[in-house]
Amino acid sequence: MNALLVGADRLGNIPDVLDSFGIRIAGHVSGRDTTHQRRTAPLPSGIGMVILFTDFLGHNVMQRFRDAASREGVMFVCCRRSTCALQQALGRRMNERCASCPEACPKAGRRRK
Repeated sequence: MNALLVGADRLGNIPDVLDSFGIRIAGHVSGRDTTHQRRTAPLPSGIGMVILFTDFLGHNVMQRFRDAASREGVMFVCCRRSTCALQQALGRRMNERCASCPEACPKAGRRRK
């Protein structure tokens, strides 16, 4: 799955955490540019998830990207920019997805019955 990361200037170990969940970084927006506050453009194509780092985002930027994700039917996750917070948020989101999806469970690596 491809993800758009919003917030944070540096990612540190976050790409490693995302890789363990099978998520590839398709784009990263720091959110500091003032045009991001007024941005109503659609998300880049091929995005399956938007990850919002709440401790590095202003309210307007977070609202714009969250609304864009909802409008396009893309899953979004909000968490602090720490590997522990990201693992917990993704774990909860993937468990929700696995429970509602009759297809293969990406976390367990097997088909659900």
